[in-house]
Amino acid sequence: MASEDFQRVPGARDREIESVPEFDEVVARGTLAGFRLQSLDLTDRTDALLATGTAGAVFLGCRMTPEATVKVRADGALVFPPVPDLPFDPYRGLLYTPDELFDGVEDGYEHTPDARSYDWFRRTRSDGDVFASMLRSIHDDSVSDALDEHLAGARVVGVMGGHAMGRGTDAYAGAARLGRSLARDGFTVATGGGPGAMEAANLGAYLAPLADTALEDALKLLAEVPSFTPSVSRWARAAFEVRRRHPGGGPSVGIPTWFYGHEPPNAFAAHIAKYFANATREDGLLARSTAGVIFLPGAAGTVQEVFDNATPNYYESRGEPTPMVLVDRAHWTERLPVWPLLRALAEGRPMAGRIALVDSVDEAAAQLARLAG
Repeated sequence: MASEDFQRVPGARDREIESVPEFDEVVARGTLAGFRLQSLDLTDRTDALLATGTAGAVFLGCRMTPEATVKVRADGALVFPPVPDLPFDPYRGLLYTPDELFDGVEDGYEHTPDARSYDWFRRTRSDGDVFASMLRSIHDDSVSDALDEHLAGARVVGVMGGHAMGRGTDAYAGAARLGRSLARDGFTVATGGGPGAMEAANLGAYLAPLADTALEDALKLLAEVPSFTPSVSRWARAAFEVRRRHPGGGPSVGIPTWFYGHEPPNAFAAHIAKYFANATREDGLLARSTAGVIFLPGAAGTVQEVFDNATPNYYESRGEPTPMVLVDRAHWTERLPVWPLLRALAEGRPMAGRIALVDSVDEAAAQLARLAG
């Protein structure tokens, strides 16, 4: 597609340049006109920028020499310079990785980009600074864009459940088996990206390509540090030790939030879409679970997610209803009687054939497949 075509199609994703190799490839074709360049270090690409047309281009947080900056602005490009002294990049073009968020955890979690971003969020969200609010919004929109690109064409199953589910418990092992089963069935597992049930499902997906014994070993190792309290550092290091012992794990997605920054992200989701705005995160996680959602036992947050997902299924606002599987009959009919209300809502509507309640986590993947079929 020629550069003129890109300028006529404002939403064309092919205009986004998110790595230096992509930059080099586009420059070799002759022009950067109309492209969007996200968070690139172009300080050693000055000659290329001086020799290439950039009319209508947008440089988002790219580092350039003063000479190159003057030139591209003279061409008519828009330049949004990097913001100094931030613990995160608001213009990022790619999802986070566990290694990126936990960089420096050997010296203590408080030194990591994840912890420093949470500290920044706590400081700025209460002072009403419009600049900080704008940076959070830009960051979250960039993350959503990266998430949509990453999940394009994937069959995504969301796994929801409480953060309090401890390592070393039968429930945690069951959630891990569920994540492994879904990944082996060809689904992309997506969770809220935090500890507890979320970590377990991401762990299972990570270990899906490996022998079954790898999960047994990982569960034993993780049980030595059952919770992220009192030490996130020890909790995270145990996860990275599992990854060290069992390299070559499979991908999954975690979608956590700094709104609940006291809950760290887990290290088993290969791709992490972390948000400042929890509402954006919650809706985005459910909306992208296009192949259905499995709800493990949880408390208020999981209950909210059940009905956040039920509403578009009820109104069919996202099209055909997607499967919803609730796990643990006693939990969802007695302790928190969500199932009777969900069934009453579904009665007489297409979503009635897309909801199910199962007794154990080991039934969940097969039930999801039946509802989808």
